[in-house]
Amino acid sequence: MEYGYARISTAKQNIERQIRNIQLSYPNAHIVKEIFTGTKIQSRKELDKLLKLVKEGDTIIFDSVSRMSRNAEEGFKLYQELYHKGIELVFLKEPHINTATYKNALESNIQMTGTNVDFILEGINQYLMALAKEQIRLAFKQAEKEVQDLHQRTKEGIETARLNGKQIGQKKGARLIVKKAAPAKEQIRKYNKDFGGQLNNQETWELIGISKMTFYKYKREIMEEMAE
Repeated sequence: MEYGYARISTAKQNIERQIRNIQLSYPNAHIVKEIFTGTKIQSRKELDKLLKLVKEGDTIIFDSVSRMSRNAEEGFKLYQELYHKGIELVFLKEPHINTATYKNALESNIQMTGTNVDFILEGINQYLMALAKEQIRLAFKQAEKEVQDLHQRTKEGIETARLNGKQIGQKKGARLIVKKAAPAKEQIRKYNKDFGGQLNNQETWELIGISKMTFYKYKREIMEEMAE
C-alpha cells in the first residue's frame, strides 16, 4: 500500500502543492493530510495514525524530508525505526536518502576474498555503511536548519518593521478590518472539526492567527449563514 503524507504548519502554506507533487509520481497513493502548528513528531495526530497503520512492504511518500520531521534527532530515529520494520520511505526532493537507496548502499558490500585483504575490505564496507547513515542524518539536520533560519528571518523582519515605526499586530481596542473576515471564515470552514476539518477550536484560531473571541464570533456568523 502506498501512502502520501502532506503536512503544513501555518495557514499561509498550501498543502495542495505537496499533494500534487506526490500524486504526480505516485498517482495511486492514499493521501494523508496534516494541519499542525507544533514541532514534535509525537504530537502529529495523522502521522501517528499512519505509523500504526503501515506494515512491512508499505510505502510512505513525502514531498521532502522536512515534511517528515523538522527535528533532526527525532527524524533520524523515526527513519531507522521504519526502515527496520520494512517500511519504504520516499522523499521526492531528497531521493538520495530514500530507504531503497540506503538499502542498496548497505547491501553493496565488497565481496571478501579469503585473504588478508579482507581486513581492508571490511573496513571499507563499514565506512560505506557509516557514510550512508551520515547522509540521512545530514538531510534531517539541513531541514531543521532551514526552519530555524526562516523563524530567525521572520523575527528579524518584525523587529526591523517595529523600529521603522510600523504597527505590528492589532492596536489595543481596535476592531478587525472587515475585509479580513472573509478569508478567516474560509479557513475556519476548511480546518475546524465542526465543518469537517481536523482541528479543534483552539487549534483553529491559533493556526489562523485570530483571537479566541473573534474565532467564536466568526464561527457563530458562519453557522447563521448556513442556517439561512
